[in-house]
Amino acid sequence: MFYGAMIWDPWLIVAQIVCLQCLYYLTLGVFLSFLVGTHVSHMSLVYFFDFATITSSTVVGWCVIASFLFSSVAGAGYMIYLIERAKKCLDFSATLYIIHLFICLVYGGWPSSVTWWVVNGTGVAVMALLGEYLCIKRELREIPTRYRSNI
Repeated sequence: MFYGAMIWDPWLIVAQIVCLQCLYYLTLGVFLSFLVGTHVSHMSLVYFFDFATITSSTVVGWCVIASFLFSSVAGAGYMIYLIERAKKCLDFSATLYIIHLFICLVYGGWPSSVTWWVVNGTGVAVMALLGEYLCIKRELREIPTRYRSNI
């Protein structure tokens, strides 16, 4: 937690990206299993990576949307412990969603749904802004000392 001279450590950055990505998908899976799993007969990767499942015309679509947004809130919480710096939250949030876009491209093609773009754009904004807010709040905490003076 000491933020003096920063050294360039690419392995740390890659490890942070991998951990944040894994935690994001793990959380997304938990939310999808609770919200979408009650409405469908079986879960699959379609709900993670296919843009057609993010729709506002069905109950399942709204559950998928809610799962993505709840996962971005949880991702902001993960940044407090993984990233620790408010000025890096936007970078890591954008990286997470760019990697998600590439996985979606490989899985189902170019996302042509406006809803997909709105949900993921909102997810980036929520994760980055809430992550920055939480990290700033943590950075500005009072440093505990052992002895308190009575002045």
